[in-house]
Amino acid sequence: MIRKIADEILANGKTYDNLRVLCKTVGGRLAGSPQMLKAEDWGVKTLKEAGADQVWLQECKVPYWDRGGKDVATINYKDDKGKGLKENLDILALGNSMGTGAKGVNAQVILINNFDELEKRKDEVKGKIVFYNYPFNPRYVQTFRAYGESGAYRRSGPSRAAKYGAVAVLIRSMSGSTDNNPHTGSTAYDSAYAKIPCAAMGLRDADKLSKILESGKQVQGYLKTMGHFNPDATGHNVIGELKGSEFPDEYITVGGHLDSWDPAEGAHDDGAGCVHSIEVLRALKAIGYKPRRTIRVVLFANEENGLRGGNKYAEEAKAKGEKHYFALESDAGGFTPRAFGFTVKKEQMDKIKTWADLFKPYGVSDLTEGGGGADIGPLGRTFNTPLAGLVPDSQRYFDLHHARNDVFENVNRRELELGALNMAALIYLVDKYGL
Repeated sequence: MIRKIADEILANGKTYDNLRVLCKTVGGRLAGSPQMLKAEDWGVKTLKEAGADQVWLQECKVPYWDRGGKDVATINYKDDKGKGLKENLDILALGNSMGTGAKGVNAQVILINNFDELEKRKDEVKGKIVFYNYPFNPRYVQTFRAYGESGAYRRSGPSRAAKYGAVAVLIRSMSGSTDNNPHTGSTAYDSAYAKIPCAAMGLRDADKLSKILESGKQVQGYLKTMGHFNPDATGHNVIGELKGSEFPDEYITVGGHLDSWDPAEGAHDDGAGCVHSIEVLRALKAIGYKPRRTIRVVLFANEENGLRGGNKYAEEAKAKGEKHYFALESDAGGFTPRAFGFTVKKEQMDKIKTWADLFKPYGVSDLTEGGGGADIGPLGRTFNTPLAGLVPDSQRYFDLHHARNDVFENVNRRELELGALNMAALIYLVDKYGL
């Protein structure tokens, strides 16, 4: 059966074409934006074409943060001969950040390498632009570890600097790439302190600025961003399902998130997860498999800066008294699949491990403990639903994540199809043989 699934996806797969349409006709899909609604229309149409028994929209209110235009940053300093120099920095305002206003912010830049240094130098921070130069740790083979570690500077760095009177924050982008593309992403303000402007800069600019500051030169920085919130908008989870033949009231959810940040097309984050999930349904339907349980594909709204879609899905499921048997998420890109991570009971994990050899011909060599995803997390917390997440090779993911180069052209068709193949195989095994 798994060979049959593989043949269908590798010979007749629609993941690549579906992703091309999403990326090239919709593009970036910021929660609340007109492109969000256009993406929802794409989701409904594509799920219907995939053969879903029914497709519907599940309404939820989503935040609507707007970048407000081009983000600008410059630095002014003197070279070793005393000549004044002015240089532009390639930046992106962080998602959910408050802008500087039309005049911008002009202040001295202070280099802070980590939070420990911030505490030691807190008396120097007032009135300055804090530049967090915390690097993406290259020692981690699993790059999501580096992302989790450096992510603290994006999420809480602005408020921690504001606590000591900083007027703005710049951060080194959370990436191990070699280019200068800035990477955005969500920040979270602490209401106890001022909501100061904050932006991420490209890695080459970060290296340059840190060297200038480390040499003892004084740097005057200018930052202009126009980020702001509009009133909450009406968004939707897009849901399609294949009805179960034996246990129609037991649900297996498979999904990714439809929203993305605005600088690019959201091809890997998370267009890939959306087309992976749709392909699971399409392939099972195409080979004539009749699922025992109802398989639901969910294209979640607002994962990037609010998780409103995932929370709404679990909330409504609880209100309806639904039984959620298993949930699988793809939100780590469309690269070659390497593993699945599971958050399940021990006896369930023991059974899952007996399937290991079935995945090895298709590239998945590890079935590991610990896994899931942000959007299916509420199902786990609400119902104790067994969860799993697809784990593709992560070495290139953070070269593209939340940056302008997360575009369709940087997705490999074969890698994308292999992800969908392995997901469909796992859904088949869980449905057919149970946990």
